[in-house]
Amino acid sequence: MYAKGRMKSLGIGLRSGDKGMKIGKKLIAGILMAGLFSMSFTGCTTFNNFKEAFINKNSQQDDTIRIGVYEPMSGGDKEGGELEIQGIELANQLYPTVLGKKVELVYADNRSDINAAETVMADLMKKRPLVVLGSYGSIYSLVANAHVEAAGTPAIAMTNTNPLVTKNHPYYFRVCFVDTYQGVALARYAYEELQQLKTGILLPEDDDQAIAMASAFKEKMIELTGDQEVIAVYQKFKSKDEDFSQQLQAIEDSGVGTVFLAGDTADATNILKQAKKKGISQIIFLGGNGWATDEFMDNAGKYVSSNIAFSTLYTEEEAVTATSQELSDAYKKKYGGEKKLEAATALGFDAYLLALRAIEAAGTGASGQQVRDALAATENFQGASGDITFDNYGDPQKSVVINTIINKKINPLCTIEPYEPEPEKKAGKEDKKEKKKEKKNGTED
Repeated sequence: MYAKGRMKSLGIGLRSGDKGMKIGKKLIAGILMAGLFSMSFTGCTTFNNFKEAFINKNSQQDDTIRIGVYEPMSGGDKEGGELEIQGIELANQLYPTVLGKKVELVYADNRSDINAAETVMADLMKKRPLVVLGSYGSIYSLVANAHVEAAGTPAIAMTNTNPLVTKNHPYYFRVCFVDTYQGVALARYAYEELQQLKTGILLPEDDDQAIAMASAFKEKMIELTGDQEVIAVYQKFKSKDEDFSQQLQAIEDSGVGTVFLAGDTADATNILKQAKKKGISQIIFLGGNGWATDEFMDNAGKYVSSNIAFSTLYTEEEAVTATSQELSDAYKKKYGGEKKLEAATALGFDAYLLALRAIEAAGTGASGQQVRDALAATENFQGASGDITFDNYGDPQKSVVINTIINKKINPLCTIEPYEPEPEKKAGKEDKKEKKKEKKNGTED
């Protein structure tokens, strides 16, 4: 558990000794005098650069630890960015220090624009944060990847389910699971909880994300049952179609008890509506975290009656760890009991606490590389969204709550616990170099 009991150490300062403090003050004073002398000859611009590079740097090391907050604070993705920031700031209010130093949140608005994101991230790296949190929107994190790796600064994404954000990017981690992980969890639910030995898949033919999730679901079902023909019916449709009668008839004729329904919420709503009109009530439709939205519950809720099950990135109704309860209590205290606690906010909360844990593990004066290594070594971190252990890609192996909708409200059904992760840890720059060296010398296993 990493709730209040285990977080106490984050607020304890480390004394550096009076002698060290005197030397530090003399050093800064000397640098300041040199800067003032330099300014008299070269002007304000040069001095400002000098001040940022030396005086501000030393000041940060003595007094604060900077954490970058890289989010869309304007533009089309602003709402998602605000939800993640809400969680980060709530965690910061509860735990404002680490290693006896104040945590300073340094904000960078990527403006929901990939071109602006390049410039914004480059500027953020100049401010030397020890860790970066963000961004909402996988595309902005992909843009940031080259910058954080070049700077040796680790980053933690919160709601990026795109596998490419972390794959082959040793400095990027995430606290949410990837799209394919949901497919695996839903397959386990179908087999372990519903005892399904035959199932079906219904998906849009032009949606890469849906295809990837469906493939993961299929592969896991085959692994669990040992039956290559476990998918008894496999139907496709075109996104935005209005008539699904042919696909629903094929599913009904197959006799399966469950169907993995991939695709966007609009298509899913129309399919569930037509299934209800057709009188299909014995089949349980399985879906991803998109079904946890208010829009889906409002539009599809009246067409379902416990005959759906879906995964979520976070479920407020199910406190999976002590940190879940801590977040819920803090959120209600600040915002009242009526405001819904969104998954993005919970994941922002987790990302901040995970950053503090890594910084503390790396120790006083640690580099970004050392913090990255501490993140890669994360095991059994109890976040509000579930236990997190990173695999070799920087993706979390974590518990997944499976839910249904009753009276237009989310109701948890069960929690799928993760399998043991692969023992190999996420490779950093030095690991990659050593691997290449071994391959070149012919010593690689």
